[in-house]
Amino acid sequence: MSVYTQSLRIALLTTISMSAAFTTPAQAFSDDEARRAILELREQVKRYEDQNRQARLQFADQIQTMQHEMARMRGQLEQLNWQSDLQQRSSQDQTGGNTPQVADPQEQAAYEGPMGLFRSGKYKEAAASFEDFLQAYPNSQLAPEARFYQGSSRYASKDFKGSIQGLQGMIRDTPQDPRAPDALLVIAASQIELGDLAGAKSSLQKIVKDYPDTSAAETAKSRLKLL
Repeated sequence: MSVYTQSLRIALLTTISMSAAFTTPAQAFSDDEARRAILELREQVKRYEDQNRQARLQFADQIQTMQHEMARMRGQLEQLNWQSDLQQRSSQDQTGGNTPQVADPQEQAAYEGPMGLFRSGKYKEAAASFEDFLQAYPNSQLAPEARFYQGSSRYASKDFKGSIQGLQGMIRDTPQDPRAPDALLVIAASQIELGDLAGAKSSLQKIVKDYPDTSAAETAKSRLKLL
């Protein structure tokens, strides 16, 4: 082999060796960068997913809070509407419109006492006073009226379970009393306050079915549209 050929071969090998020496680290550096980029991208995706999940949870909580607030406001409006109705009815009774009269003046006075408390907005005292009247005159002609206003007083003082229990007993014992459909309205309002929408709907439907020609039936129809 000539000196020229050997020199050319050595130069070629040197060039290849130098090329390999520079190329291999560069390739390794490129792979590391790619891996880091992939890891960073995965981290970004994970952060976005976490943020999205957190945003969805916050949004769901906000919706639930709004629903609770709407339900609370609806309950307050329902109670205010019903108390207004009760005050209107008591005003009508005070003028002699619907309150029955009895021959015994002592019995009549015993009834008018709790009615005065009811009209003045002292609902807890009225409920207790109506109970005293019912204990003293259980068979009075005024008993259904007293039971109605006792249940209404309990509703107004937020004793919803007591209101339902008392008024259901009144309807059971005197289903044809003129106050029966109104008593069902109070029961439905109490059931709404307790979150028993199915029970309230059933009570309102009973008014429409059993007492179709009363003003309470018209009120029940309008309230059914809200349930």
